[in-house]
Amino acid sequence: MPARPWTTIAPGPHDVRLVVADMDGTLLDESGAVPADFWGLLTLMGERGITFVPASGRQLATLQRVFERAPQGLSYVAENGTLVVHDDEVVSTTTVSAEITRSVVGTVREAARDHDLGLVVCGVRSAYVERNDRAFLAECDKYYARLEVVEDLHAVEDDVLKLAVYDFEDSERHVDPIFGEVARTHQVVVSGKHWLDIMVRGVDKGQGVRALQARLGVTPAQTVVLGDYLNDLQMLGTAEWSFAMANAHDDLIEQAAYLAPANTEDGVVRVLTRLLGA
Repeated sequence: MPARPWTTIAPGPHDVRLVVADMDGTLLDESGAVPADFWGLLTLMGERGITFVPASGRQLATLQRVFERAPQGLSYVAENGTLVVHDDEVVSTTTVSAEITRSVVGTVREAARDHDLGLVVCGVRSAYVERNDRAFLAECDKYYARLEVVEDLHAVEDDVLKLAVYDFEDSERHVDPIFGEVARTHQVVVSGKHWLDIMVRGVDKGQGVRALQARLGVTPAQTVVLGDYLNDLQMLGTAEWSFAMANAHDDLIEQAAYLAPANTEDGVVRVLTRLLGA
């Protein structure tokens, strides 16, 4: 059943203890910034003992940079769920093998002969790329605060959380023809118009949210989740308060309980203001 309008929710405050929001296309506005009115809500959540969690395909260091002005410590679901942190403590990490890393590096190198692709090897210590043109690095800089350009990705020595592919054309269109083989053994997630992530099967943002719920003793009835793209789908099942943004992929709108205003209309701020009775 398609998501119901967010305006059907009675004004709060409701019993909310955990708020999880995707970043791009959800919390962040059209310029990629946190809406100004969100910071006051973040302070209010801290005062009420509500844990706010950015959940993103972004690197942990990048998320921490975005929220460096937060008045309290935050929890994070980073790298699409392969790294979960609460109060600066690592709750869980999931890494891909050196074998699959070598395979994907080779696959991207081969496919890049016909398609405009770039690969980011997302390690625990840093992210790594061997493609070094300005256009590709400009896209990587948006999401990776720690990024190293190396001569050969095969030579990287780091535990790898995921492999992120930037497709200048259309990431969803190339999943099967280029990454169909790796999808037989690993999870290939379309995380945006131009990004896709390759991870261990069974790892996603939803798993990260469940890990935090278990750590905090929070139920789905006390959890709010907001998202817009396919890598947010698994999060929806962790919360009774699940929201797809008006600009979301159709699959999210079909699965979410509620439809929120678009990120360009301060959707997260407006929904949280109602739920919290702010």
